[in-house]
This record gives sequence, C-alpha cells and structure tokens, in this order.
Amino acid sequence: MIASLPMYDRVETRAANDRLWQGVRAELGHGPDHLTRQGDVWDHWQSPDLILSQTCGYPYRARLHGHVALVGTPVLDLPDCPPGQYYSVFVVRADDPRETPGAFATARFAYNEALSQSGWAAPQTYAAAHGFSFSAATQSGAHRASARAVAENRADIAALDALSWQMMARYDRFAASLRVLARTPPTPALPYITALGRDPAPLFDALKAGLRGLSEADRTTIGIRDLTRIEPEAYLAQPNPAPPPPN
Repeated sequence: MIASLPMYDRVETRAANDRLWQGVRAELGHGPDHLTRQGDVWDHWQSPDLILSQTCGYPYRARLHGHVALVGTPVLDLPDCPPGQYYSVFVVRADDPRETPGAFATARFAYNEALSQSGWAAPQTYAAAHGFSFSAATQSGAHRASARAVAENRADIAALDALSWQMMARYDRFAASLRVLARTPPTPALPYITALGRDPAPLFDALKAGLRGLSEADRTTIGIRDLTRIEPEAYLAQPNPAPPPPN
C-alpha cells in the first residue's frame, strides 16, 4: 500500500507530514506504516495500491481524472484566498525595476514543469488574459529551483505555488533577494486522491480528523488548516494552455 504527501514535503515539514499521516492511519485503522518518499510520483498516483496522495490540479484534469478517485481539497493558510483555493505568485529579483508581469513577456521565465497548474497553466492563463505570453520559458524541475534561478540571475521571473513560496520565504536564504510582483486569480487547490475503486469517503473523514488532530504548530508548518470538498468539474473547468516550447 502507498501513502504519499509529496507536494509540500521538504526537510522542514517532513516531521509534521509524518505526524499527519500517522493521525490519518489511526483514524482509518489501516495503511502503510510510513509515507512513501521514494520513486516517481506518477507511479504513486496511478498505482492500484494507492491509499492516499496529493497531486496538482493540472495533472488531475489532464491525465488522472477517470483513473483516480478525488478525496478532498486542502484549505491552505493563504491570505485573502477562498477556502479550498490557491494562487500563484510571480517572483522577480528585488532590484528589478519592472512593475508588471507583462513587462517580462520576453524575459527569461522559469517554470517547474509543463503539467503544473501554479507554475505553468495559471501564469499562462494570466498572461493571455492580459494580452501577452511568456515567450522565453525554461523548465527548472521544481518551484524551489525556479525561484533560485531568478535569485541567481539565471531567470528573470517565475510563477510559484503560493504556499511553496511561503515556505521558501521562511526557510530559504535566497528568497530574501526576491519580491512578489503579482499573483494569479485563485483556482482549486492541490487535490488529495486515492486509487479508483477505493471509497474516498472514509479517507476524507480520516484526513479531516488527522488535520484537526495536529498541533497548531504543525498546521502552521505545513500551511494546511482544514479539508473541504470541491467537485471534479471545478478542476476540469480550468483552461489548459499550450505546452511550453522544447528547451
């Protein structure tokens, strides 16, 4: 059996995520002893042995819908954001004088991966709505790598999951050289999933109880306050941008 919480798992949050899973497992009465952190997340997400994992909205609508069961959606600790929603932040170097994302249309744009809602889909949708596109995109492999590329002048702008950015601002020294330029409109937050054919209702209840059973310090560390339900149609309704050009 597989349980993984890969999307906001880093050294500083690992212990809190472990405690969350132990709380979920205790409520369920079954499941693996420990979270799986090895291997490819796509293998976890598509495994018939999946008990619980967290994916991104874009992979869910592009490839996973119809192949996994939706469990629930986290309520993130983000300011001015509806429950169950999140947004991307555009970050640039603090000393860059440009004041709008449109001013970076031809600048070096770092994104984590092509199937990322916050790193690729949301910023491209934002750009299209404002009459431009990011024409000089380069893939970094991770939100943290995108932010570091901007800080180290290997890129000029990046779009980051807002909660990932909060963690970088808290823990990563390089984040001090960056500033938030703008943010995208909210979209449904990163959903929890289970294997198709597994009843998601007990998992929803166990995950909700597990979150509520965490200490306040642990909830602050992982940036997740609660769990809610967002229908699959809300994820599927988000636009799919054109893929990035090959690097």
